[in-house]
Amino acid sequence: EDFKYYADICFKSFGDRVKYWTTFNEPNVAAIRGYRSGIFPPSRCSRTFGYCSSGDSEREPFIAAHSMILSHAAAVNVYRTKYQKKQGGSIGIVMNAIWHEPISDSLEDKLAVERANAFYMNWFLDPIILGKYPTEMREILGSDLPVFSKYELEKLKSGVDFIGINQYTSFYVKDCMFSTCEQGPGVSKTEGLYLRTAQKDGFFIGQPTALDWLHVYPQGMEKLVTYFKDRYNNIPMYITENGYCEEENVNVTTKAVLKDVQRVEYMSSYLDALETAV
Repeated sequence: EDFKYYADICFKSFGDRVKYWTTFNEPNVAAIRGYRSGIFPPSRCSRTFGYCSSGDSEREPFIAAHSMILSHAAAVNVYRTKYQKKQGGSIGIVMNAIWHEPISDSLEDKLAVERANAFYMNWFLDPIILGKYPTEMREILGSDLPVFSKYELEKLKSGVDFIGINQYTSFYVKDCMFSTCEQGPGVSKTEGLYLRTAQKDGFFIGQPTALDWLHVYPQGMEKLVTYFKDRYNNIPMYITENGYCEEENVNVTTKAVLKDVQRVEYMSSYLDALETAV
Protein backbone atom coordinates (compact mmCIF):
# COMPACT_ATOMS: atom_id res chain seq x y z
CA GLU A 1 0.00 0.00 0.00
CA ASP A 2 2.86 2.41 0.81
CA PHE A 3 4.59 1.72 -2.52
CA LYS A 4 1.28 2.18 -4.36
CA TYR A 5 0.84 5.58 -2.67
CA TYR A 6 4.43 6.58 -3.50
CA ALA A 7 4.04 5.50 -7.16
CA ASP A 8 0.79 7.45 -7.48
CA ILE A 9 2.57 10.64 -6.39
CA CYS A 10 5.34 10.01 -8.96
CA PHE A 11 2.88 9.41 -11.81
CA LYS A 12 0.85 12.47 -10.85
CA SER A 13 3.90 14.73 -10.51
CA PHE A 14 6.11 13.63 -13.40
CA GLY A 15 3.93 11.62 -15.79
CA ASP A 16 3.55 14.49 -18.23
CA ARG A 17 7.29 14.20 -18.94
CA VAL A 18 8.31 10.66 -17.95
CA LYS A 19 7.22 8.16 -20.61
CA TYR A 20 9.13 5.08 -19.46
CA TRP A 21 8.60 3.93 -15.89
CA THR A 22 10.36 1.08 -14.11
CA THR A 23 8.97 0.00 -10.76
CA PHE A 24 12.20 -1.59 -9.47
CA ASN A 25 15.81 -1.75 -10.57
CA GLU A 26 17.39 -5.18 -9.90
CA PRO A 27 14.94 -6.43 -7.25
CA ASN A 28 16.68 -9.81 -7.44
CA VAL A 29 19.93 -8.21 -6.26
CA ALA A 30 18.11 -6.33 -3.47
CA ALA A 31 16.48 -9.53 -2.18
CA ILE A 32 19.67 -11.59 -2.36
CA ARG A 33 22.08 -9.04 -0.95
CA GLY A 34 19.69 -7.50 1.54
CA TYR A 35 18.19 -10.68 2.97
CA ARG A 36 20.50 -13.60 2.10
CA SER A 37 24.11 -12.42 2.18
CA GLY A 38 23.29 -9.27 4.16
CA ILE A 39 25.84 -7.08 2.38
CA PHE A 40 23.16 -4.54 1.37
CA PRO A 41 20.69 -2.83 3.74
CA PRO A 42 18.80 -3.92 5.76
CA SER A 43 21.71 -6.38 6.27
CA ARG A 44 19.78 -9.46 7.32
CA CYS A 45 21.21 -12.97 6.99
CA SER A 46 21.88 -16.28 8.72
CA ARG A 47 25.37 -17.03 10.03
CA THR A 48 26.06 -19.59 7.30
CA PHE A 49 25.52 -16.89 4.66
CA GLY A 50 27.07 -13.79 6.24
CA TYR A 51 27.75 -11.78 9.37
CA CYS A 52 24.46 -10.14 10.36
CA SER A 53 22.98 -9.44 13.77
CA SER A 54 19.71 -11.11 12.73
CA GLY A 55 17.86 -12.62 9.78
CA ASP A 56 16.91 -15.88 8.08
CA SER A 57 18.66 -16.40 4.73
CA GLU A 58 16.54 -19.40 3.86
CA ARG A 59 13.15 -17.70 4.18
CA GLU A 60 13.41 -13.90 4.21
CA PRO A 61 14.68 -13.40 0.61
CA PHE A 62 11.46 -14.98 -0.66
CA ILE A 63 9.24 -12.93 1.65
CA ALA A 64 10.99 -9.72 0.57
CA ALA A 65 10.75 -10.71 -3.12
CA HIS A 66 7.06 -11.54 -2.72
CA SER A 67 6.46 -8.06 -1.31
CA MET A 68 8.39 -6.42 -4.15
CA ILE A 69 6.40 -8.39 -6.74
CA LEU A 70 3.11 -7.31 -5.14
CA SER A 71 4.38 -3.72 -4.87
CA HIS A 72 5.23 -3.79 -8.57
CA ALA A 73 1.72 -5.04 -9.37
CA ALA A 74 0.15 -2.33 -7.19
CA ALA A 75 2.11 0.43 -8.95
CA VAL A 76 1.31 -0.94 -12.40
CA ASN A 77 -2.39 -1.11 -11.54
CA VAL A 78 -2.39 2.54 -10.47
CA TYR A 79 -0.67 3.56 -13.68
CA ARG A 80 -2.96 1.48 -15.90
CA THR A 81 -6.20 2.65 -14.29
CA LYS A 82 -5.45 6.32 -13.57
CA TYR A 83 -2.66 7.62 -15.79
CA GLN A 84 -1.52 5.55 -18.77
CA LYS A 85 -4.28 6.44 -21.22
CA LYS A 86 -3.89 10.17 -20.59
CA GLN A 87 -0.10 10.29 -20.24
CA GLY A 88 0.75 7.77 -22.97
CA GLY A 89 3.72 6.16 -21.23
CA SER A 90 4.75 2.57 -20.58
CA ILE A 91 5.77 0.71 -17.43
CA GLY A 92 8.08 -2.22 -16.75
CA ILE A 93 10.66 -3.65 -14.37
CA VAL A 94 14.47 -3.92 -14.64
CA MET A 95 16.28 -7.17 -13.83
CA ASN A 96 19.92 -7.91 -13.22
CA ALA A 97 20.28 -10.53 -15.93
CA ILE A 98 23.18 -12.99 -15.93
CA TRP A 99 23.39 -15.61 -18.63
CA HIS A 100 24.26 -19.14 -17.49
CA GLU A 101 26.12 -21.76 -19.54
CA PRO A 102 26.23 -25.45 -18.53
CA ILE A 103 29.77 -26.41 -17.53
CA SER A 104 29.34 -29.68 -19.46
CA ASP A 105 26.91 -31.23 -21.93
CA SER A 106 25.43 -33.50 -19.25
CA LEU A 107 21.68 -33.44 -18.65
CA GLU A 108 22.33 -32.67 -14.97
CA ASP A 109 24.31 -29.51 -15.77
CA LYS A 110 21.72 -28.39 -18.34
CA LEU A 111 18.96 -28.79 -15.73
CA ALA A 112 21.14 -26.85 -13.29
CA VAL A 113 21.13 -23.95 -15.76
CA GLU A 114 17.33 -23.96 -15.68
CA ARG A 115 17.45 -23.80 -11.88
CA ALA A 116 19.99 -20.97 -12.03
CA ASN A 117 17.73 -18.98 -14.35
CA ALA A 118 14.69 -19.75 -12.19
CA PHE A 119 16.27 -18.76 -8.87
CA TYR A 120 17.94 -15.63 -10.23
CA MET A 121 15.74 -14.00 -12.90
CA ASN A 122 12.52 -15.95 -13.47
CA TRP A 123 11.92 -15.70 -9.71
CA PHE A 124 10.49 -12.21 -10.38
CA LEU A 125 9.56 -12.26 -14.05
CA ASP A 126 7.48 -15.45 -14.01
CA PRO A 127 4.97 -14.19 -11.40
CA ILE A 128 4.78 -10.75 -13.01
CA ILE A 129 4.34 -12.01 -16.59
CA LEU A 130 3.10 -15.62 -16.27
CA GLY A 131 1.29 -15.35 -12.93
CA LYS A 132 3.23 -18.01 -11.01
CA TYR A 133 6.61 -18.80 -9.51
CA PRO A 134 8.94 -21.05 -11.57
CA THR A 135 8.30 -24.78 -11.20
CA GLU A 136 11.95 -25.34 -10.23
CA MET A 137 11.57 -23.02 -7.23
CA ARG A 138 8.30 -24.55 -6.07
CA GLU A 139 9.70 -28.09 -6.27
CA ILE A 140 12.82 -27.27 -4.22
CA LEU A 141 11.49 -24.74 -1.72
CA GLY A 142 8.00 -26.08 -1.07
CA SER A 143 6.26 -24.16 1.71
CA ASP A 144 9.21 -21.74 2.06
CA LEU A 145 8.00 -20.06 -1.14
CA PRO A 146 5.03 -17.73 -0.50
CA VAL A 147 1.69 -18.32 -2.23
CA PHE A 148 -0.32 -15.72 -4.14
CA SER A 149 -3.96 -15.31 -3.16
CA LYS A 150 -6.67 -15.15 -5.84
CA TYR A 151 -6.90 -11.39 -5.27
CA GLU A 152 -3.14 -11.00 -5.72
CA LEU A 153 -3.16 -13.12 -8.89
CA GLU A 154 -5.77 -10.77 -10.35
CA LYS A 155 -3.49 -7.80 -9.64
CA LEU A 156 -0.54 -9.58 -11.29
CA LYS A 157 -2.46 -9.85 -14.56
CA SER A 158 -1.51 -6.23 -15.33
CA GLY A 159 1.99 -7.54 -16.15
CA VAL A 160 4.49 -5.20 -17.84
CA ASP A 161 4.85 -3.25 -21.06
CA PHE A 162 8.57 -4.07 -21.26
CA ILE A 163 11.45 -5.82 -19.52
CA GLY A 164 14.55 -3.79 -18.70
CA ILE A 165 17.74 -5.85 -18.84
CA ASN A 166 20.99 -5.08 -17.03
CA GLN A 167 23.39 -7.47 -18.76
CA TYR A 168 27.17 -7.44 -18.37
CA THR A 169 28.48 -10.98 -18.10
CA SER A 170 27.86 -14.74 -17.95
CA PHE A 171 28.85 -17.70 -15.78
CA TYR A 172 29.20 -21.46 -16.00
CA VAL A 173 26.79 -23.56 -13.96
CA LYS A 174 27.48 -26.98 -12.43
CA ASP A 175 24.84 -29.32 -10.96
CA CYS A 176 24.81 -29.68 -7.18
CA MET A 177 21.54 -31.63 -6.87
CA PHE A 178 22.87 -34.96 -8.13
CA SER A 179 26.57 -34.16 -7.67
CA THR A 180 28.77 -33.10 -4.77
CA CYS A 181 29.91 -29.47 -4.97
CA GLU A 182 32.44 -27.40 -3.10
CA GLN A 183 31.14 -24.32 -1.31
CA GLY A 184 30.29 -21.41 -3.59
CA PRO A 185 27.50 -19.22 -4.94
CA GLY A 186 24.31 -21.15 -5.69
CA VAL A 187 25.12 -24.42 -3.96
CA SER A 188 22.56 -24.31 -1.13
CA LYS A 189 18.94 -25.45 -1.39
CA THR A 190 17.73 -21.89 -0.87
CA GLU A 191 19.80 -20.76 -3.89
CA GLY A 192 18.83 -23.58 -6.28
CA LEU A 193 21.47 -26.32 -5.82
CA TYR A 194 23.96 -25.32 -8.51
CA LEU A 195 27.50 -23.95 -8.46
CA ARG A 196 28.09 -20.70 -10.34
CA THR A 197 31.66 -20.25 -11.52
CA ALA A 198 33.55 -18.11 -14.02
CA GLN A 199 36.09 -20.85 -14.78
CA LYS A 200 36.07 -24.13 -16.67
CA ASP A 201 39.19 -26.34 -16.84
CA GLY A 202 41.24 -23.43 -15.51
CA PHE A 203 40.06 -20.95 -18.16
CA PHE A 204 37.73 -18.00 -17.60
CA ILE A 205 34.47 -17.82 -19.56
CA GLY A 206 35.74 -14.59 -21.08
CA GLN A 207 38.44 -11.95 -20.75
CA PRO A 208 38.67 -10.79 -17.10
CA THR A 209 38.18 -7.12 -16.18
CA ALA A 210 38.89 -5.03 -13.10
CA LEU A 211 35.73 -6.40 -11.46
CA ASP A 212 36.09 -10.01 -10.35
CA TRP A 213 32.54 -10.88 -11.49
CA LEU A 214 32.69 -9.23 -14.92
CA HIS A 215 34.12 -11.28 -17.79
CA VAL A 216 33.71 -10.33 -21.43
CA TYR A 217 31.20 -12.78 -22.95
CA PRO A 218 29.09 -11.10 -25.66
CA GLN A 219 27.43 -14.40 -26.62
CA GLY A 220 25.57 -14.17 -23.32
CA MET A 221 23.77 -11.03 -24.47
CA GLU A 222 22.46 -12.74 -27.61
CA LYS A 223 21.42 -15.88 -25.73
CA LEU A 224 19.76 -14.00 -22.88
CA VAL A 225 17.49 -11.76 -24.94
CA THR A 226 16.54 -14.75 -27.12
CA TYR A 227 15.70 -16.74 -23.98
CA PHE A 228 13.50 -13.91 -22.63
CA LYS A 229 11.84 -13.47 -26.03
CA ASP A 230 10.85 -17.13 -26.13
CA ARG A 231 9.85 -17.44 -22.47
CA TYR A 232 7.91 -14.19 -22.18
CA ASN A 233 5.98 -14.05 -25.45
CA ASN A 234 8.19 -11.52 -27.20
CA ILE A 235 7.51 -8.70 -24.72
CA PRO A 236 9.54 -5.60 -25.71
CA MET A 237 12.98 -5.40 -24.07
CA TYR A 238 15.37 -2.55 -23.39
CA ILE A 239 19.02 -2.94 -22.43
CA THR A 240 19.02 -0.64 -19.42
CA GLU A 241 22.60 -1.31 -18.25
CA ASN A 242 25.75 -2.67 -19.88
CA GLY A 243 29.37 -1.62 -19.74
CA TYR A 244 33.05 -2.28 -19.22
CA CYS A 245 35.15 -1.48 -16.17
CA GLU A 246 38.75 -0.55 -15.51
CA GLU A 247 40.65 0.27 -12.35
CA GLU A 248 41.19 3.97 -11.85
CA ASN A 249 44.80 5.04 -12.22
CA VAL A 250 45.49 8.68 -11.34
CA ASN A 251 48.96 8.49 -12.88
CA VAL A 252 47.75 7.73 -16.40
CA THR A 253 47.81 10.60 -18.91
CA THR A 254 44.67 11.89 -20.58
CA LYS A 255 46.04 10.69 -23.94
CA ALA A 256 46.42 7.15 -22.60
CA VAL A 257 42.94 7.19 -21.03
CA LEU A 258 41.39 8.25 -24.34
CA LYS A 259 42.97 5.23 -26.05
CA ASP A 260 40.09 3.18 -24.67
CA VAL A 261 40.49 0.14 -26.92
CA GLN A 262 39.22 -2.58 -24.57
CA ARG A 263 36.03 -0.67 -23.79
CA VAL A 264 35.41 -0.04 -27.50
CA GLU A 265 35.90 -3.74 -28.23
CA TYR A 266 33.56 -4.70 -25.38
CA MET A 267 30.77 -2.35 -26.50
CA SER A 268 31.21 -3.32 -30.15
CA SER A 269 31.06 -7.05 -29.46
CA TYR A 270 27.96 -6.77 -27.25
CA LEU A 271 26.18 -4.59 -29.80
CA ASP A 272 27.07 -7.13 -32.52
CA ALA A 273 25.61 -9.89 -30.34
CA LEU A 274 22.44 -7.85 -29.83
CA GLU A 275 22.17 -7.25 -33.59
CA THR A 276 22.51 -10.99 -34.19
CA ALA A 277 19.70 -11.65 -31.73
CA VAL A 278 17.48 -9.06 -33.43
